[in-house]
Amino acid sequence: MKKNFILALLVILVAVASCSFTNKSFENDDKDKLLLDLITYVLERGHYEPKDLNDSFSSNVFDDFVDILDPTKRYFLASDIREFEKYRFMIDDEIKNTDITFFNIVYQRLMKRMDEAQEIYKDVLSQPFDYTLEEEINIDYKDQEFASNKKQLKERWRKQLKYNTLGVFDNKIDNKLMENINAAVGEGGDIASTGTNLNLKNANGVLKDVTIEEIEIASRENTKNTLDEFFDFIEDLERKDWFVQYINTIVDEFDPHTFYFAPDDKEKFDIGMSGKFEGIGARLQKKPEGARIIEIISGGPVWKEQSLEVGDEILKVGQAGEEPIDIVGMRLDDAIKLIKGPKGTVVDLTVRRVDGTVEEVSIKRDVVLLEESYAKSATVKREDHTYGLINLPKFYVDFEDYTERNAATDVAKEVSRLKQAGVEGIVLDLRDNGGGSLKTVVEMAGLFIKDGPIVQVRSSGQRKEVHEDKDERIQWDGPLVILVNELSASASEILAAAMQDYKRAVVIGSKQTFGKGTVQNVIPLDNIVRSNEHGDLGAIKLTTQKFYRINGGSTQLEGVKSDIVVPDRYSYIDLGERDQENPLGWDKITPAEYEIWDGYIDFETTVANSKKRMEGNEQIKLIEENAKWLKEQQDEIMVSLNYDAYKQREEKAKKRSERFKSLREYDSKLTFESLKYETELFTQDSVLREKRNRWHKNLAKDIYVEEAVNVLRDLQLNNIKSSERKLASVKG
Repeated sequence: MKKNFILALLVILVAVASCSFTNKSFENDDKDKLLLDLITYVLERGHYEPKDLNDSFSSNVFDDFVDILDPTKRYFLASDIREFEKYRFMIDDEIKNTDITFFNIVYQRLMKRMDEAQEIYKDVLSQPFDYTLEEEINIDYKDQEFASNKKQLKERWRKQLKYNTLGVFDNKIDNKLMENINAAVGEGGDIASTGTNLNLKNANGVLKDVTIEEIEIASRENTKNTLDEFFDFIEDLERKDWFVQYINTIVDEFDPHTFYFAPDDKEKFDIGMSGKFEGIGARLQKKPEGARIIEIISGGPVWKEQSLEVGDEILKVGQAGEEPIDIVGMRLDDAIKLIKGPKGTVVDLTVRRVDGTVEEVSIKRDVVLLEESYAKSATVKREDHTYGLINLPKFYVDFEDYTERNAATDVAKEVSRLKQAGVEGIVLDLRDNGGGSLKTVVEMAGLFIKDGPIVQVRSSGQRKEVHEDKDERIQWDGPLVILVNELSASASEILAAAMQDYKRAVVIGSKQTFGKGTVQNVIPLDNIVRSNEHGDLGAIKLTTQKFYRINGGSTQLEGVKSDIVVPDRYSYIDLGERDQENPLGWDKITPAEYEIWDGYIDFETTVANSKKRMEGNEQIKLIEENAKWLKEQQDEIMVSLNYDAYKQREEKAKKRSERFKSLREYDSKLTFESLKYETELFTQDSVLREKRNRWHKNLAKDIYVEEAVNVLRDLQLNNIKSSERKLASVKG
């Protein structure tokens, strides 16, 4: 489903202590049925545009649930689908009667088919693939029929596995050829040109110390290991996990951003929104031997104590002197629950070190901050001028305590620090920012204007509310540019739209932003049920409002159109709200009362100058060409499984991609540096220093940032009024 393209959860408000829908009692002792009853009740009474539960709704749920369970059509047979068809127009009635017969039948059949699939892939991968055959595969599964019998299903698996293995096979051959070339060069030998377009019939004449057959066997083994890991993950899933998929298929029919969180998912959502959690500060990966450490988070307990390292495997977990629990074979989520815990408590870990030794390590848990979630800034040197850039990945907030770290106060601090560094203009980078807290947007917008409305919000059938900045202080009154792209969504769109409507900032980026103009409330389901025997019931993120620009237009579907449109790699790929399933429509309301910012003398001239630069820029033309090529690649659905044909296609693509190599090698000649407070941290945190160095190198290759700096320069030279303004030292 296209919902999978959404890279972040967007504008969120948290519902307060309890819901006041009605006094209906929910007495079902079956947790699945209780959840279904609760969620449909909330959807019908709380959603911005509730849907009628009718035969059309039922048919959509039927198709979408089958699609999400088996998108590549390699589990269910056509006979299974025919058997399920009797429920196509009954699901709406089941929902009304709190019946889950359809789910039970589909789930039980899926488990059976998945067990059979494990036998199929092992059998297929036990036989060699013949890459000299002329055959191809259609990788667009949506319009394909389900296999009519098990023989046809096995053939479908064979082609899919051959396709999956083909790339591995090719890489192994290329790697072996390169080893041979390097070895021959080292020996001073003469390398006969074999060409990269290797013909399999003659391959063993140029491969040294290995045969094509051995490479083919190793490639199949690689694919088998990948599938083994996938089915290990599947086996860890419980029935309740699949039922959550079913619930969310129903919920998704209302709109793309209404979503049910199981209890564990709600915790992950809160961590994502706040950028912090309590634990040891290590990211884990499930392995047969235990939970392997794949990353140590800077600033966390493990990082501070240097007690573990990447590659160590956790075998057992004990709580402050208690008998340890063996986590080998345990679901990763369950193991993580044992390892995480309140700040100040101690967890005892039995660890197998990288060198094979086993020892017990005690770690005091603490608050772990996910720095990659937070705002960061840098100065930009252009000749003898200094500008500032603030990167904001999301509009984060701690829902439990707004006074804790949040996006608005952090950006205010970065603005203050950049002012102290003497910057002459600021770029606010909202690219790939999927949104977050509405309150932080209003406060952040207030950093750049005197006062006035920022966004309008309307509930279903209700009068609009206008959210305003009432603080007359201005944190930054200099040149301002906002960078956006197709993945800038929700809260990002509110801020960009407000600054655009005030003509306070020049918006540079994609033709339009994502186009999400809806607001969600997160409602804990425990707040609706007075008491239940099933424990935490999770929460529902419910679309309850739409937001509108201060000029009255909605950003829903249309997004924010950039003042200066610059192509990027997403230009021709379907990513926006308009490309999701079941989006709400566009509309408009009356505008709010506001006055355009009077700080610029000739805003339009600056925009026109930038457009002229972009039109004649060869790098921009190359980006446009690359975007079209990526779309062509995405639209290609028939792929040859013949190695020589595959190799020819790869060589053609490689030659084409060579043309775009300069995109990665571009040098803007701009210099980026961390601010003083951050450089002082580098002496203690080499990981942070490396992350910032990598960020700065990428910024120097970023033509969008370069043009943003050019626009700041134009604004500074020609368009900023010199009248005095009352500035705040820190606002937010």
